[in-house]
Amino acid sequence: MSDKKYKGRIIKGVGGFYYVDTAEYASEGGENAVFECPARGRFRKYKQTPLVGDIVTVIADNLSKKGVVDEILPRRNVLLRPPVANVTQMAVVIAAANPRPNLYLTDKMLAAAQAARIDAVVCVNKTDIENADVICEIYKSAGYCTIPMSASDGTNVDILKEKLNGNITVFAGNSGVGKSSILNCVSGMERFETGEISSKAERGRHTTRHTELVRLDSGGYIIDTPGFGTIDFSGISPSECVSFFKEFENYTGDCRFSDCRHMTEPDCGITAAVERGDIAKSRYESYVRMLTEAESAGKR
Repeated sequence: MSDKKYKGRIIKGVGGFYYVDTAEYASEGGENAVFECPARGRFRKYKQTPLVGDIVTVIADNLSKKGVVDEILPRRNVLLRPPVANVTQMAVVIAAANPRPNLYLTDKMLAAAQAARIDAVVCVNKTDIENADVICEIYKSAGYCTIPMSASDGTNVDILKEKLNGNITVFAGNSGVGKSSILNCVSGMERFETGEISSKAERGRHTTRHTELVRLDSGGYIIDTPGFGTIDFSGISPSECVSFFKEFENYTGDCRFSDCRHMTEPDCGITAAVERGDIAKSRYESYVRMLTEAESAGKR
C-alpha cells in the first residue's frame, strides 16, 4: 500500500521515534491506528521539536504502521516541565494523609495551571484513611472543582471520570499521593506503576519514566508526569503572582493603592478578606511565599 497522509496526536516519544494516534480523527477519513514515526530532518533545521500532545500530520504506510512526522499543527499551549503540548486540564492530586498534605506545593501547581491558562481540578486522595473536609473547603472556596476521593476503595472515581471526558488532562502531585493509582482506576487497567511510601520520609519514589498520553474510552487523554516541575520564579515578575490566585481577583479592587503588594499596605482588600475568612489563610501564606521567591529571583 502506498503512503498516505494522516492526522493524529503524538502520544509518546522514545529514542527519536514518535507514536502518533490517529483514532480521534478517524471520522475525518483517517485510520484508527498508531504509527511509529521519526520526525523529518527539517524540524532540526528550524529548531522545532515535536512534543507529546502535538497534533501532527504524518506520511505513513497503513500496512506497516510506520511513517514520518511531516507537520506540527499550531499548539494551544506548551508546558515545559513536563514537555507536553495542547493540555486542556490539570488534575492536581493531594493526599489527605500519608504523605502529609503539602498545601504550598499544591498551590504552586495550581499557580502553574493558572499561568498557563489551563483549567484545574483538585483531587484529594486517600479519604479512606483521613477526613479531607478542611482541605476540600480551602479549594472549593478558592473556586476550584474539588473531588474528595479514594483510589483504594473507588470513592468518587466516577466523578473524576466525568471531568476527564473529552479533555487532555495532565496529572500532577507530590510523589506518594497516589497519582498512578488514580490513573489506573480511570483508565481501567494496571498501566501505571505505583510506588510504595517510605514510612520514614513519608514520600513515595517516582515511578513514571517518561511522558505518555493514554487514551480513555471517553475520548479524552490522561498524562502522568515524571516529576512534575512547578513555576520557575526566575521568569516571573512579582506583580504577576497575585494573578495566580484566582479568588484574589474579587478583592483587588478594594485596595487603596493600585500597586498594592497585599503584604503590609493599609486598606488592602486581600488582607482584609483573609482576616474575614473569605480567603483561606493557607492560600494567602502561599501567595506571600511565592511573592518573596519571585522578588528574590528578580534580585539575582
